[in-house]
Amino acid sequence: MIALTVAVSALAGCGSGSSHPPAPRAAVTSTAPAPAESNPAGDIPDNQAYVTYRSAPGSFTLKVPEGWSRTDAANGDVTFTDKLNRIALHTAPAASPPTAQSVNATVVPALRGQVPGFTAGKTTTVTRPAGQAVLFTYQGNGPADPVTGKAVRDAFERYAFFHAGHETDLTLSGPVGADNVDPWRTVTDSLRWQ
Repeated sequence: MIALTVAVSALAGCGSGSSHPPAPRAAVTSTAPAPAESNPAGDIPDNQAYVTYRSAPGSFTLKVPEGWSRTDAANGDVTFTDKLNRIALHTAPAASPPTAQSVNATVVPALRGQVPGFTAGKTTTVTRPAGQAVLFTYQGNGPADPVTGKAVRDAFERYAFFHAGHETDLTLSGPVGADNVDPWRTVTDSLRWQ
């Protein structure tokens, strides 16, 4: 500290022509600004925490992102939302398991009439820890923003599971281009029958 004071005094006396000592300087702290969010709109963070949801009507548990808003409908449907992403659950009695053919024959026409800008994708059978499910992918326009009036183009994954005389439909959606492969897999892999 003494050496610094001497050096400052020596510099102050050189070339300034002033007999007044220089004003003290504020300490300079080198802190970089926080990085801006670079993920595309709708990306669910990799460090997202999950909580377990228990469905009485469907007799199952499912992991959903912590902190998302939950809406319960009178018919037993449940929806979880956060910004641009959505998880919807619907359970109803069913006489037999869904097939790719039954989804194409009944679900696809219904969605075509309900989802603005509907574009069908693929219908496949997939295996998850809870068993086989029929996966139907499609795209559609999300609800218009109340301020801007613009609608986001959404990608949908609709899984139809069957267990104990009930069909449970799990629909995941978010903006087209969002990288939600891992979070959606976490959710669909977490389904457990009770």
